[in-house]
Amino acid sequence: MNSTTPLALVTGASSGIGLSFARRLAAQGYNLIVVGRRKLRLDALAAEFPAADIRTVVADLACETGIATVAALCRQEPLSLLINNAGVAHYMSLTALPSEKSSELLQVKCVAPTLLAYAAAPGMATRGGDTIINVAGMLAFGATAPLGQAPGRAIYVAALSHLVSLSLALHEELSPAGLRIQALCPGIVATEFHERQGMDLSAMVRMTADEAVTASLRGLDLGEVICAPGVAQRSARMPGGIWRTISSVGGALPVIARYRHRAL
Repeated sequence: MNSTTPLALVTGASSGIGLSFARRLAAQGYNLIVVGRRKLRLDALAAEFPAADIRTVVADLACETGIATVAALCRQEPLSLLINNAGVAHYMSLTALPSEKSSELLQVKCVAPTLLAYAAAPGMATRGGDTIINVAGMLAFGATAPLGQAPGRAIYVAALSHLVSLSLALHEELSPAGLRIQALCPGIVATEFHERQGMDLSAMVRMTADEAVTASLRGLDLGEVICAPGVAQRSARMPGGIWRTISSVGGALPVIARYRHRAL
């Protein structure tokens, strides 16, 4: 890959927010490493941008081998941007969720992002100016939010909370080296995610995956460590522009004005 061109690694790039991130970055001239479990979809993504330098990597981040494969790339390649987006749709009550699915969820949303950041951070700190985005969700703040159609989501909510806490802690540790860290926390996004759970949310106000990506990039411009595209008010301001909200958790929220457009 051309060393003068910024390089991004995107996990979960075969659909949803990950696919939108990959398309946006390819259009902006990034070299890409796109990671997912569905080879045909990754190949189709690469075919959309024949002039771009896109490397496809089939890996399952629910297993140690898959994590090790991608972590090696994070360690070896001069990443400008790491997007930990991969996820699995396991909405179920704590006692009903099979142990293997619980393990898969925790591996994909907790273990993998942590170890990929661990692998990428030393090189990023040496270069300075690089970015890690961890895709979580408003349910990271929603342990007590009404379940609605969901039969339960305790482990899922806890996994998203891990990503938010990890991002805040990494910001404290790595920002002195010039790294930017973000936890992207959209509300309900119109992707395949809920469809795989058999949940019909078509009547609810949802943002698109492209809107979530625009919000994330705009949030980086604004210096926000937590980017919550559907939250209209910033509250509980903390040093460094970090802010939290504990209201409107996990709701069906449209993208608000300050995130709709990114300055080019």
